[in-house]
Amino acid sequence: MGERARILVVDDNEGIRKVLKTILEEEGYVVDTAENGKEAIEKSNAKFYNLALIDIRLPNMEGTKLLNAIKETTPKMVKIIITGYPSLQNAIEAVNKGADAYILKPFDMDNVLNKIREHLKKQKEAKKYSQEKVTEFIETRVKELEEGTVTRKKPR
Repeated sequence: MGERARILVVDDNEGIRKVLKTILEEEGYVVDTAENGKEAIEKSNAKFYNLALIDIRLPNMEGTKLLNAIKETTPKMVKIIITGYPSLQNAIEAVNKGADAYILKPFDMDNVLNKIREHLKKQKEAKKYSQEKVTEFIETRVKELEEGTVTRKKPR
């Protein structure tokens, strides 16, 4: 079995953080929590997370602003916005700022878990594809060098 996916839960509501952490750990994920945007940024700078569940309303920063900050530290992290205050404007802004999904509170945990699995699967496939492309490039380059078919550009 491969390495367990790491998830960061960002919500100012302690009850929601605890419930999500418990359920996600039971599903086999490694879970950290943060109660605000500043703490989430610090944690994402210190550790790699495959996915973040981000509440749109946080005490010191809107969730959509946090999307941008996290995108800077971990561009490939899957970011899912969670909200109890849905609006078309919030949804559009979240997607435009890099959210991969938008989930409404109260949660349908089956839906949340399915979204997480779906996005982590896509992330894993993209990583595998990237690794295959790099390997293919290196193997081709080695063959070219061995055959002497590579021409060097003269410096100007």
